[in-house]
Amino acid sequence: MEGGKPNLALVYQAVQALYNDPDPAGKERASNQLLLQLRQDVESCYFAAQTMKMKIQMSFYELPPETHNALRDSLLTHIQNLKDLSPIIVTQLALAIADLALQMASWKGCVHTLLEKYNSDVSSMPFLIEILTVLPEEVHSRSLRIGANRRTEIIEDLAYYSGTVVTLLTSCVEKTGHDEKMLIKVFRCLGSWFNLGVLDSNFMAGNQLLMVLFQVLQRDETSTNLHEAASDCVCSALYATENVDTNMALALQLFQGVLTLETAYHMATAREDLDKVLNYCRIFTELCETFLETMVRSPGQGMGDLRTLELLLICAGNPQYEVVEISFNFWYRLGEHLYKINDPALHSVFRPYIQRLLHCLARHCQLDPDHEGIPEDTDDFGEFRVRVSDLVKDVIFLVGSMECFSQLYSTLKDGNPPWEVTEAVLFIMASISKSVDPENNPTLSEVLQQVVLLPEGVHMAVRYTSIELVGEMSEVVDRNPRFLDPVLSYLMKGLREKPLASAAAKAIHNICSVCRDHMAQHFQGLLDIARALDSFALSTEAAVGLLKGTALVLARLPLEKISECLSDLCAVQVMALKKLLAEQSTNGKSADPTVWLDRLAVIFRHTNPIVENGQTHPCQKVIQEIWPVLSETLNAHQADNRIVERCCRCLRFAVRCVGKGSASLLQPLVTQMVSVYQVFPHSCFLYLGSILVDEYGMEEGCRQGLLDMLQALCMPTFQLLEQPNGLRNHPDTVDDLFRLATRFVQRSPVTLLSSSIVVHIIQCAIAATSWTTGTQLQRHERVHQTVPIAATFTQLQLQSLVDQRSEVTTKLRRQTRIHVDDEDGATLNVELKESSENPARRVHPASSGGGAGPGRWEGSAQGGRRRTGAGRSRWTLVTGGRAWSTLFKAILFETLSFFLPVP
Repeated sequence: MEGGKPNLALVYQAVQALYNDPDPAGKERASNQLLLQLRQDVESCYFAAQTMKMKIQMSFYELPPETHNALRDSLLTHIQNLKDLSPIIVTQLALAIADLALQMASWKGCVHTLLEKYNSDVSSMPFLIEILTVLPEEVHSRSLRIGANRRTEIIEDLAYYSGTVVTLLTSCVEKTGHDEKMLIKVFRCLGSWFNLGVLDSNFMAGNQLLMVLFQVLQRDETSTNLHEAASDCVCSALYATENVDTNMALALQLFQGVLTLETAYHMATAREDLDKVLNYCRIFTELCETFLETMVRSPGQGMGDLRTLELLLICAGNPQYEVVEISFNFWYRLGEHLYKINDPALHSVFRPYIQRLLHCLARHCQLDPDHEGIPEDTDDFGEFRVRVSDLVKDVIFLVGSMECFSQLYSTLKDGNPPWEVTEAVLFIMASISKSVDPENNPTLSEVLQQVVLLPEGVHMAVRYTSIELVGEMSEVVDRNPRFLDPVLSYLMKGLREKPLASAAAKAIHNICSVCRDHMAQHFQGLLDIARALDSFALSTEAAVGLLKGTALVLARLPLEKISECLSDLCAVQVMALKKLLAEQSTNGKSADPTVWLDRLAVIFRHTNPIVENGQTHPCQKVIQEIWPVLSETLNAHQADNRIVERCCRCLRFAVRCVGKGSASLLQPLVTQMVSVYQVFPHSCFLYLGSILVDEYGMEEGCRQGLLDMLQALCMPTFQLLEQPNGLRNHPDTVDDLFRLATRFVQRSPVTLLSSSIVVHIIQCAIAATSWTTGTQLQRHERVHQTVPIAATFTQLQLQSLVDQRSEVTTKLRRQTRIHVDDEDGATLNVELKESSENPARRVHPASSGGGAGPGRWEGSAQGGRRRTGAGRSRWTLVTGGRAWSTLFKAILFETLSFFLPVP
């Protein structure tokens, strides 16, 4: 391979060795071969450098310690040899070196080593700075297998050498002058160290680099790339200085420096240089974020100077909406702080600034004069308007919602603004209308009256937003029923027009939700709309919303009318399902029934009439009539998880709707659930089972049947979870299984504990809390699994405290024998033994032996269980940290020790 490009066979051989050679030395030789021999091929070098980085990130622990120094020296040589080939290769190698330094505990003072090796070589300065840039960035990388103690050690080490690094960067700037590439590297590196939070603020306050930063930002001729690097660095410095009281010297320098950038902002605006304008706005926003508490604590004094707010309002006046959007998070936080303080005098200080902000936001929300059709809500500008609406709702209390609403209305009433101004004002009014007290408010009534009288000839966007405003003013309609007929007439006009149909449907839904009693007289009209739902150009969400509103009104009808009206409301959906089933039986093609199932579900969910004890539920008959269609649909699509979930959801709300009135469906429903689950173990059946237990678990005649259901569902579930990685691959099943178990403990604990299945459930719970590693336990994706498991154990204890302690304890004693060992908060041994003997409970430290590593499950792949004797199962749970161990032990010890007191 010397002297030219290698042939394909050699490259392939090297790549194979890199990935598959079990010998770490072989992997290193392959890496070196690619790095050294493919020097003239940028793509291959990049591949090799990136692969080396990934290997160090993911597999460094595989290398023997005696090879670490050689690997470090090799990497440093490679980056020096390849420094002129490509910046992206240098970056990958720099990351590899940084990750090596962080994981290689024997490499003490890595920064000192790097500075000593390359500080005197000017040509090495670019890649040295690159390494020093990525090193702090990688400290908190989740890809690296380093613990909290090692990270703390690294941060302390970097803090020790931080002054030396800043001195190096200052020296680079002095030597290279205004070399743009070097300045960009220096600013990126400095920002990285600011982000890590290890720079001494007093040292930095007097450092020349701060002056250079602001000089670069003040110069009109600064390039875009350099301007962005300098802006990022200033933002990082401001973020690192958020605790102003402990970083006073640096905070003052940054505060004064940023205030000098106003002129530069205006110059960038005049030149229409949007990139620089956005950078300045980022800096101004970060300044306000940093000094927010100071500003609220002492407004107008010292570093609470409200000129910072003026800078943000100047940005809000920029014609580009992207500029003001940068500052939204600050305005949210300011509103939150002021709301918590609730000081009228303080509110009055900030009120003028919020008023100006709202004025700017209303202007930014204006559509283009040549815009046609309705406002888009899915493009960037539509998303911006949604964020504006949220922000206005959060800060309107500072201005006064009624005052603001009246001012906005006066701009429409007293003038003749263009349509785009009218639409924007209506949009802001819709955002705050719910904050205005609707009681005896003539302005609201006048606005509502004028809006429903808008002629059809106005711009479509104005009509669209006015419909949204009417929907938001549903409480005004509820307190002024005289407006109900004209409002419904206005909304029906919109419902018949394709562009306005979904907005009108949403508004009708809002009216139905708030004005349920008044809308009862209009139920027939709602029923007619529901029957012709598909003739309107509605989104799926809008159609479901209309049915929800109709169901809410239906629940307010007299009980004797509800059954017939519910049957009429469901008829369209039921007929559609029957048609699909008939077509499937004829031509064998399966059509998607989810639309109709979702519509039935929303009807059942929101039809909740008040039924007195002893009265027959008016919905009971209808649900019994619909059940055969739902059952047939479930059978026809039993292999399709998505459709089965929709069927179960529909049945769940049907059961919740009538409660114990669905008793006649219990046996056929459970039979079908168990039958399908044996073949297709969809987790939604477990969820539906928990609903049945919740409704019928306290009924004496239903308990045994529900227990049989639980046992029948558990067997396929355990088989599924005992597969390799079964717990990992089926988190929803874990969730729903323990939700079902928890409901049984809540409703009928004696029934559950009298059965043999409880032992297997507890065994599964222990396995489910132990399979994951310590790192994975920290991730949100695993948290939802622990909640139902914890609830199951906790409910075992709480339920027995009520009235069944003696009986529950006796039953559990007959079923289990428990032995718990604890080793310094790290290891938990649990032994469950089926026995007729009275168990003894003992808790003591285990011996210090064993070879389990943190977060590792000892046992076979079949559920993490290993046999230790006849009729006995034993677990060793090695957790990833004390917090997790403590959590699990708190649940297990408190619960099981309560049930199994020492004899």
